[in-house]
Amino acid sequence: MNLIEKRLAKPLFELPGVKCNVLNLVVLLIVCLFAVPVTGQADDSMTVIATPEQTDAIDIGTGPLPGAKVQEAWHSQYGSRFARNVTLATLTPFLPEPANASGAAVIVAPGGGLRTLSMENEGWDVARALARQGIAAFVLKYRLNQTPSEMAAFKRAMDQMFSNTGRKAPQLEPEQMRAQLAVQLEDSNAAFALIRRRAAEWKIDPDRIGMLGFSAGAMLTMATALTGDEAKPAFIGNIYGPVTAVTVPADAPPLFVALAADDPFFASSQFGLIESWQAAKKPVEFHFYEQGGHGFGMYPKQTTSTGWFNAFVSWLTMHGMLKRTE
Repeated sequence: MNLIEKRLAKPLFELPGVKCNVLNLVVLLIVCLFAVPVTGQADDSMTVIATPEQTDAIDIGTGPLPGAKVQEAWHSQYGSRFARNVTLATLTPFLPEPANASGAAVIVAPGGGLRTLSMENEGWDVARALARQGIAAFVLKYRLNQTPSEMAAFKRAMDQMFSNTGRKAPQLEPEQMRAQLAVQLEDSNAAFALIRRRAAEWKIDPDRIGMLGFSAGAMLTMATALTGDEAKPAFIGNIYGPVTAVTVPADAPPLFVALAADDPFFASSQFGLIESWQAAKKPVEFHFYEQGGHGFGMYPKQTTSTGWFNAFVSWLTMHGMLKRTE
């Protein structure tokens, strides 16, 4: 039995004391968007680790998570680091060398089903790679839904949630997203506002700030672009996020999508998102890789899905986002 089969065959999560009316769509989102790193790595155990110092992290000003009783904790899994119970949103800059800076910027939103964040594989590692390409990158550690503080209880909660819900892909309906992702949308909008306020300091063109999200972070990226006019991302990247049909706004930005054909959550759904963008005559690029599973991010793998990053940078170049200005 491979890793995907193991993860889907056994129960994954339960939230004791949380009422069904709070979960509804969120449960669907978590099941479909939880960034299960199907990487081929053998060790999927969760091990408690010390919280990193994060000395460069900037408080974005959205305040503590309302009603939070459990504080931020970290664990390792798949050789990578994850945060959970994030109660205060931060933005960590990864700036390019001045001589190599393009003026473009990307907010990076890791995945984790709104219960955890893949801070290393889908956050810091992505940001470092973008900075090497001359792109200012900012990892958004957005506030999360609360989970049990004790690791064994957290794992049981994750197990039970996966076992009790279907695998229908979530719909990208703006009103649902506004309601279910209200806290996270507040964080993403604040992140855009912060970067624009400090654009001159960071040598960033305020008209070339985009967003790149993974799994649940891709859902947040889509919601940021679809639900309002605060952030106005110049471009968006959806990496193994939902690809169901949407109503495309008149000012929709260029969209980049990457998904693996063996993704256990989204590969079987229709590609309505891409068709919606095409029908609206908006720029869209879609990479459907034969293999890669879900949560591949920056993990080294012997699959063509690892090419998504270079393809994304080439796409940004094609759209003139990396054109250096004096």
